[in-house]
Amino acid sequence: MVSFEQARREEIRWRILRALDAGRPLPVAETLLFRVLFDVSLSLSAQELRRELDYLSKSKLVTLIQNSGDPWLVELTEQGIECVEYSIPCPPGIARPPQV
Repeated sequence: MVSFEQARREEIRWRILRALDAGRPLPVAETLLFRVLFDVSLSLSAQELRRELDYLSKSKLVTLIQNSGDPWLVELTEQGIECVEYSIPCPPGIARPPQV
């Protein structure tokens, strides 16, 4: 059984990937990602956003271009693009909806 918090984290990860795909080929600043998530009623703290970006980076779906200063810049990896485009299976921990 998936808890509410786990489902929320997985939804946030998917929304991040979609926002990064919309911003391609340029990297996207975390401040913009924060705003996108807020606009779809997924409010979270800056620390939560960075935690999910770190998760996606370790999953090899995103690259953190600048993580030593503020703001972080993020872009999709090739594997991240393929995940968003439904070309490869989605790794666990991301709430990608079924393809229609």
